[in-house]
Amino acid sequence: MDGLKLMALDASDLTVISAQMQDAITKPDLIDYAPAAKRLTIIANRFAWDAEKVGGAQTHERRKTALSFARVAGVKTIGVRRGDDGQALSLLAVRFHPGDAPAGTIELVFADDAAIRLDVEVIEVQMADLGAAWETRFKPRHPAG
Repeated sequence: MDGLKLMALDASDLTVISAQMQDAITKPDLIDYAPAAKRLTIIANRFAWDAEKVGGAQTHERRKTALSFARVAGVKTIGVRRGDDGQALSLLAVRFHPGDAPAGTIELVFADDAAIRLDVEVIEVQMADLGAAWETRFKPRHPAG
């Protein structure tokens, strides 16, 4: 299966990227903010929800993926320990909170109360798989809400 390449230009598009990136694992040293370029990039190992087979397969897939946010005016983090390569961050959701249109805040919500908040001029997000998938036996589970 070929890798995914998605782009979000509005909140609806962003929900699709959020669903594909749910349960992606990254580390603080794989998050790069370039203020002069107004870009934040995250490299993560995403769980390939798009590759799941009906019928409860015993094996699943992960893929190395780049998630890039353009037109970023500022970044705030909570619970992300910069320089701690032992901290694993599990992405739960990517959300948009509107401000003065088309600007707003994109919030990346991670497990264990960690978050990254991006002040953006406009939604301009790209997601691209960077290589072949690899097999994993572990499928993320979420408690029934």
